[in-house]
Amino acid sequence: MNNWISALADLQQRGEASVLVTIIEDRGSTPRNAGSKMVVSASALYDTIGGGHLEYKALHIAREMLASGSQQTRLERFSLGASLGQCCGGATVLLFEPMGHVQAQITVFGAGHVARALVPLLASLPCRVRWVDSREQEFPALIPPGVTRVDSDDPLEEVERLPTGSYCLVMTHNHQLDLELTAAILKRNDFTWFGLIGSNTKRMKFEHRLRDRGLAPGVIQRMRCPMGLAEVKGKLPIEIAVSIAAEIIATYNAHFGQGSASTDSVAQLLPLSRRSQTPQ
Repeated sequence: MNNWISALADLQQRGEASVLVTIIEDRGSTPRNAGSKMVVSASALYDTIGGGHLEYKALHIAREMLASGSQQTRLERFSLGASLGQCCGGATVLLFEPMGHVQAQITVFGAGHVARALVPLLASLPCRVRWVDSREQEFPALIPPGVTRVDSDDPLEEVERLPTGSYCLVMTHNHQLDLELTAAILKRNDFTWFGLIGSNTKRMKFEHRLRDRGLAPGVIQRMRCPMGLAEVKGKLPIEIAVSIAAEIIATYNAHFGQGSASTDSVAQLLPLSRRSQTPQ
């Protein structure tokens, strides 16, 4: 198997973004022919398009794309002459393709029946997933690739470890724990998206208790509860899971490249009527 193919598979499994660089045209004398590829990650280079200053320039462009989070393909033409420090005399066109960019860092609190249906769906998306529960026995025997299982006696401690801009889902087996996690996440208020499983009745009860704790109404309104797209109907765990995954996809596609999503702009993506969900 070619090194660049192995590298792409490995980087994808680790959830690490990269850029695939391909020679799509070569004229005259060039170090390598059309079809040659290399893969560039933030810290490594795999395979080669011929070395020299051409490869150095390609590496620099790819790393700039990774740093900016660009998801646009890019074409660059290079003359392999003195200006590029090469003496081949030919010309080459390179295609730069972003691969495997992580669009969401997601933490799921709870390993109940809906979470067990949801996490494999999230793992198949360009996301990094942390799955938190205090009940070791609730996790399935096989954890999907790209998912980090966190056995925590105190899931509240994991809120402190959330990266800024996280996607957070609270769906534990305990209403009081749901409330404590919700209050802690809203107090930080640096997430991109936060969903709480439950019905409109649960939302109203939580809103009252959160206001009593001094949380501002505008912050509380950032909470998605019930969560999921109403068009995806059903009460089976997998149906609820698909609905929630659809909302997350809609959110990160609408706000890709931004540090956080505003409540108003996300709300425009979502229908006014929302499905009641059974908390776990």
